[in-house]
Amino acid sequence: MHDRKEWRGLHTGRVQFLYEDSDLIVVDKPAGLAVIAPEGSRTKALYDIVTLHIQKTNPHGRAAVVHRLDRDTSGVMLFAKHARAKKALMDNWNKLVRRRCYTALVEGSMPSEAGTLDSWLMENRAGHVYEAKPGTRGALRAVTHWKTLAAPEGLSYSLLELELETGRKHQIRAQLAAVGHPVAGDVRYGARTDPAGRLCLHAHLIEFEHPFTHRVLVFESPVPKVFQQVLDLQGRKPRGGQ
Repeated sequence: MHDRKEWRGLHTGRVQFLYEDSDLIVVDKPAGLAVIAPEGSRTKALYDIVTLHIQKTNPHGRAAVVHRLDRDTSGVMLFAKHARAKKALMDNWNKLVRRRCYTALVEGSMPSEAGTLDSWLMENRAGHVYEAKPGTRGALRAVTHWKTLAAPEGLSYSLLELELETGRKHQIRAQLAAVGHPVAGDVRYGARTDPAGRLCLHAHLIEFEHPFTHRVLVFESPVPKVFQQVLDLQGRKPRGGQ
């Protein structure tokens, strides 16, 4: 099912096309590539790359965005190939999308092996998302389930798997920051370190029901090796601040 094709451009990394049919495209997005280019920018975004791919067989075709990843987040992302598919996905997103899972390298260690982050999030005028009191006007409930994959004793970082129950803007980043364990490299949300030279957040799995065939499809992207390399490097550092 995973027919991998690559597109190389001016951005960092590569875009891999994991799956395509007459309605949908699934890609593996590199970190540092915006989904849609900022207004006035001439730099190609992921949307442009997917559109160019579609136009190889349909000169008038265009990609349709149905969900987003932050520019500095890598991993699996789904596009519709036409308006009918976009509407079918967006109108039934919560029913069709069964799982969205991320891997994050975070600062410090979580208080237990697993748990749920359940909070209310708001966005200010600068686009920063923060926690608010439950029921605050304009706030949206956000629920993220997490478990620890690796938390070597005495190290500065932990590796987490996170599964979204809701899909709010900057949900994982804001919730982890609020509990004092921001994603490594996420200066915007209070990270004090940047061990990998990137935001250490990766969308590693999406599982959804095809809106027309109703077949359940699962796509995965390998967790970036640099996440584990950071843990390994920390583990080799001598104790005592040397």
